[in-house]
Amino acid sequence: MAASLAAVAALSTVLAGFVPGRRPRCPAGMAMIEGTYCVDLYEGSLVEVLSRARTRPWSPFATPAPGVRVRAQSRRGVTPQGYISQVQARAACAAAGKRLCTEPEWTRACKGPAPSEWPYGPAQVSGRCNDNGVNPVPRIFGGGNVFHDREMNDPRLNTLPRSLTRTGSHARCRGRYGVFDMVGNLHEWVDTVRSNRGVFRGGYYADVIINGRGCDYATRAHYPGYHDYSTGFRCCANTR
Repeated sequence: MAASLAAVAALSTVLAGFVPGRRPRCPAGMAMIEGTYCVDLYEGSLVEVLSRARTRPWSPFATPAPGVRVRAQSRRGVTPQGYISQVQARAACAAAGKRLCTEPEWTRACKGPAPSEWPYGPAQVSGRCNDNGVNPVPRIFGGGNVFHDREMNDPRLNTLPRSLTRTGSHARCRGRYGVFDMVGNLHEWVDTVRSNRGVFRGGYYADVIINGRGCDYATRAHYPGYHDYSTGFRCCANTR
């Protein structure tokens, strides 16, 4: 009898947390993708974590230094974080209680419920997103085809005219799930199965038109620790 009462009590405890018909929810500032996962509305920015209760802004023009703890944010009207590696982006999302989007998750959020090549439809509309910028590297360092880490991570690059813009500033660069800037502005790191190969999606402000692949754009040539002025990110999360 005692065992039976204990079993009933255990079952009651489980059922107490179950609410029939409860709909899945996303954290604030995220869009739900077909009820299965959540994605940040805006490209990620960072804050430096000083203690459990204290943070301060982190420059979007600087790579997170070794040993510095940063946390991802998704905010409208701010300069998104470039100069970040896949490894750093993954850690920043985890510090926010989220995770880096997988490649299929990112692509699905970009293409929308009736999949299209561009977030807003089947054909590119130049200027709808931040997709007609100019490569800033030769503008600062002159001509030449070979640039190294120092040049590619110079903090001046994303401050030039016709370069990086604030999140959500292209109001019509919005997919049908309500997510902004998935094409143009910055490349976005995604999580991949192969730990030795990093992938970023979407294209950045100076090569979207050159490559012309919209949501299908992908670069697979860099290792997970790579970063330059064009590499950004956004986070995903499980529904609640």
